[in-house]
Amino acid sequence: MVDHLDREAVAALASDIAERHGRLDVLVNDIFGGDRYAHFGTRIWEHDLTGGLRMLRMGIDTHLVTLAAMLPLLLARPGGLVVEMTDGTAEYNRAYRRGVGMYYDLVKTAVGRITLGLSTELEGTGCTAVAVTPGWLRSEAMLDHFGVTEENWRDAISLEPHFAISESPSFVARGVATLAADPERARDMGRVLTSAELADRYGHTDVDGSVPDCWRYVVEVQDRGAPADVTGYR
Repeated sequence: MVDHLDREAVAALASDIAERHGRLDVLVNDIFGGDRYAHFGTRIWEHDLTGGLRMLRMGIDTHLVTLAAMLPLLLARPGGLVVEMTDGTAEYNRAYRRGVGMYYDLVKTAVGRITLGLSTELEGTGCTAVAVTPGWLRSEAMLDHFGVTEENWRDAISLEPHFAISESPSFVARGVATLAADPERARDMGRVLTSAELADRYGHTDVDGSVPDCWRYVVEVQDRGAPADVTGYR
């Protein structure tokens, strides 16, 4: 367990990896937890300032601290992969995300910008940086929120019909794993990829055999206020 805001602790983790393995092949930078401070539906002057600034630290500073410590290990030999985990496609995050609050919007936009910056700073190193977004993830916290488990998650659809488009953590994990094994992954340098896009490319599915395309669903169904219907989206 490492606090990724603690620079000394992250540096010690990097030193331990270097001592044990001499290099790092893949870094999945998936650090946040700041959603607990979010006040959805509020504007910046209504949002708790202390919680909002803490959210920025947890969603941006943690990624930068980890990159600073781990990139030398990734650069120990050509072929390293950095995966910045985010929430939302590049197109979706290009517009201000109404209703989530400015701090949350800044965090998710910043991750895409970090990936873009890495695509320039890593030029000529043989290391690739991409961002990946899952869809509506059935994380432990989300399952707890609805009072369900992975086995009976569909029971939550009666509470939130659009939850029908949700996906298990395994779906995006399979995508990252297949991307890491792809010798041509450098073609995605600087891009924000979705879990559905990776599944379409590499041919894997979620644990239930489906291929949920959450972000297309959000744009075409959920955000338009249409009734929940995942036909053609998973």
